[in-house]
Amino acid sequence: MFEEISTFIRDLFQTKDFIPLHEPSFSGKEKEFLIECIDSTFVSSVGKFVDRFESEIEEFTGAKNAIAVVNGTQALFVSLLLSGASSNTEVITQSLTFIATANAIHYTGAQPIFVDVDETMGLSPVALRLFLETKTFQKNQLCWSSESGKQIVACVPMHTLGHPCKIREIQQICEEFHLTLVEDSAESLGSYADDQHTGLFGKLGILSFNGNKIITTGGGGMILTDDDALAKRARHLTTTAKVPHSWEFNHDEVGYNFRMPNLNAALGVAQLEQLPFLLDKKRSLAAKYQGFFENIGIDFVLEPSHAKSNYWLNAIRFKNRQERDQFLEATNRQGIMTRCLWTPMHLIPMYQHCQRDDLINTEYQYDRIVNIPSSPIN
Repeated sequence: MFEEISTFIRDLFQTKDFIPLHEPSFSGKEKEFLIECIDSTFVSSVGKFVDRFESEIEEFTGAKNAIAVVNGTQALFVSLLLSGASSNTEVITQSLTFIATANAIHYTGAQPIFVDVDETMGLSPVALRLFLETKTFQKNQLCWSSESGKQIVACVPMHTLGHPCKIREIQQICEEFHLTLVEDSAESLGSYADDQHTGLFGKLGILSFNGNKIITTGGGGMILTDDDALAKRARHLTTTAKVPHSWEFNHDEVGYNFRMPNLNAALGVAQLEQLPFLLDKKRSLAAKYQGFFENIGIDFVLEPSHAKSNYWLNAIRFKNRQERDQFLEATNRQGIMTRCLWTPMHLIPMYQHCQRDDLINTEYQYDRIVNIPSSPIN
């Protein structure tokens, strides 16, 4: 069976060479805009491409404000700071995530709390409500941990592999328990839940434009918010908290040098022009995978019924960890890159001490899910 899968993937990508998991597609005006940017000499954090990229992300997603930064991790870090995360606070998130999610929480001084996922591989609203009802208490319209006595200030669900989680239900629970909702939408540009773009359900959301994402700026991220005051503060913090002045360098607080360079934004503008085309190709690839795996009796991970996914990384689900590992070994040995999901955060040494629920589904999914080559193809 593994040989049949490998043959199908090679036929799809029409190559006998190494097949990566996801590589960028440069088929537009990338070189033209990069040369234009270099010729302008504005290659750092000031330039028209940064402003244009932000404006076009706003238009595409429907966000009122988009603030371009150096990567998705720092976008999440700043969003958490704006949500009140600091030492002596805690933030709920999922254990089944890339380590940047937990690291961004840690950077603020806050402690992550890991709650289980559901079939979407995103945070489970059922598990979230159970945790909040049994492990927290309300005081002064704030949420407090019964175990640590610390305030829980925010909740960070992730739209895993580009598939929207049950974000509307999570949004309602966060409002009920007085938590700021911050969406880790790093992987889900072009994904929608209930006809609304991911990243717009919470007070803040973030995107990533890393080299392996559906569009890339090389390195880069974006903060999304409909709150003008938060957007103004995010922009100030990410540009070293510099007070505008014609010649003096004045800063009114400790800020961060996180502004996206114009050079990266030029690449992003060109990539964004190609996004609708790339989304079509991604969904076409997913449909081909779905038909193939249905015929051989392997579970292909589909978008949730409430959502439209960008199918950033296609995934299949095996019956157990042994079968998963046998497939990973066979395909990678043949030059076809496949990967299991990230090691859950509660199994990573520096986060093993964090509070968590039973995480049964987290470990179930981790033991069975494999990502398969997902680069957009013709």
